Amino acid sequence: MSAWSRGSLQHYFPGGKDQLVREAVAWTGKFAGGRVKRYAARASTPAELFAAMVGQWRDQFRDAGFTAGCPLVATTADVVSVNEKIRAAVREGFETWLGPVGEGLRGMGVPEERSRSLAVVMISALEGAIVLARGQEDVGPLDAVVTELGPLLDAAVRA
Repeated sequence: MSAWSRGSLQHYFPGGKDQLVREAVAWTGKFAGGRVKRYAARASTPAELFAAMVGQWRDQFRDAGFTAGCPLVATTADVVSVNEKIRAAVREGFETWLGPVGEGLRGMGVPEERSRSLAVVMISALEGAIVLARGQEDVGPLDAVVTELGPLLDAAVRA
């Protein structure tokens, strides 16, 4: 018998599997947002911030293989179409991640009116590159988004 019996799982997650998934998604958004804040504190340009965000995945794939992916994407692909509570949790998880990205961009001189849309582009490109990298078992897609988006991101900084 495992250390987590059904009874103990139900004790900690009385809402069942849905509650467990919602809490995992919320944790993921907070974790990603916290990392972005740390990366932004060390980066001086939007391209450096994005490279740090992508670099975490490049390192993970290099060190642990291509088995892991983003729980937000996995949850979105698997269950949001049939579960409104989980869809709301995923939406909030992404918002918790998008906020610090936009905040970091504004701190680097990106105008407020562009920071949100660029944060969406950054996370979308990163998530797509993660999926492609896993499927190809190659970090090439991660390198490509850094190379191609870096100049665009830096060009958004107010002169």
